[in-house]
Amino acid sequence: MIHHLRTRVLSLLLRYPPSHLPASHLVPLHCLLSTTASISPKPFSAKDFLVADCGLTRAQALKASRRLSNLTSLSKPEATVAFLLGRGVPRSDIAAAVVADPSLLYASVGVVLAPRFAELTELGFSPSQIVAILSIRRTGALRGNLLFWFGIFDSYPKLLFLAKSNRELLSASLEKVIKPNLTTLQECGISARDIAGLSLYSCRLFTVKPKFLVDAVARVEELGVQRSSWMFRRALAALAFMHKDVLARKIQFLHSLGFSQDDLVNIAKKAALVLALSDKKIQRSVEFLMKEVGLQASYIARRPALIMYSVERRLLPRYSLLKLLRQKGLLDVELDYYSMASLAEKKFVQNFVDPYKDSVPGLVDEYASACHGKAPKGSARL
Repeated sequence: MIHHLRTRVLSLLLRYPPSHLPASHLVPLHCLLSTTASISPKPFSAKDFLVADCGLTRAQALKASRRLSNLTSLSKPEATVAFLLGRGVPRSDIAAAVVADPSLLYASVGVVLAPRFAELTELGFSPSQIVAILSIRRTGALRGNLLFWFGIFDSYPKLLFLAKSNRELLSASLEKVIKPNLTTLQECGISARDIAGLSLYSCRLFTVKPKFLVDAVARVEELGVQRSSWMFRRALAALAFMHKDVLARKIQFLHSLGFSQDDLVNIAKKAALVLALSDKKIQRSVEFLMKEVGLQASYIARRPALIMYSVERRLLPRYSLLKLLRQKGLLDVELDYYSMASLAEKKFVQNFVDPYKDSVPGLVDEYASACHGKAPKGSARL
């Protein structure tokens, strides 16, 4: 269009020298030339592009488009999608990668995507695996980190799962961060596989600052948990990201609830996750166990899993049901409270609900309602 306008202007100038140019043409030409300089780019919709070209659903596109708010042109996204399709990545895998990280569409084909694709193809990854990895990290350290972790886990699904929970696995410095942390863990008798198998977030220990990890090890030891204990790894994973001052306040709070120092050591050794619970949760559980059930602090500390169970959905319904059975003379044996509370739900129902459902009308429904936090309505009245 601009070429056409320039040709039109030139023909007018050739037909009429400037001094003889008709006055009627002066303003139109000026307006015409100013208009050509301000032609706006063709409008586009990021959501439509995500659906039509990337294969996202409308709901996915709506969510992903919020992270593309700075997009002023589709040139880069179109180039990215064309590159991935050209490398044999199925559109469904492109969609999954864009859902995981919409900023993948901003990546430069020449500077980022092509070099990373070449490196990972050389390592034996398939196009679908590569795009999944690139939706997590695309840095220059990617190749070296992948090789290192594959030497430990030797499983693409496992490594991909861990990298999704901690993206730094694929970008943190091997020499300055990852290897020093693995050395510290090994000195505690903990392998990389041990940490990876603990929880979804435990692998963050691989990429924290080395001094942070050393300090975390010291905090766990100060609680009385020995490195040789099989619970040390669990305590470390649970408490490493708790600030020293926060941990100190938590210990003081437990003291205020009636736990001794020996009790705290038992809790830390057997269920360190208790120390990561909110004060409200701990207080609700401990008060129920001590005041309603009548348990001693030392009994609870030796079985700290009791504090982690839901009062409303587990401890209270079971306690109320057994209390009702005793009141009706249907249960006259002494039961260890922890054995009853820790019993699998299916087993508990088989032992203490089903055998008495004919003797206590509505017992099954009332117990089920209580486990869902609903108030009793029937004759059983748990």
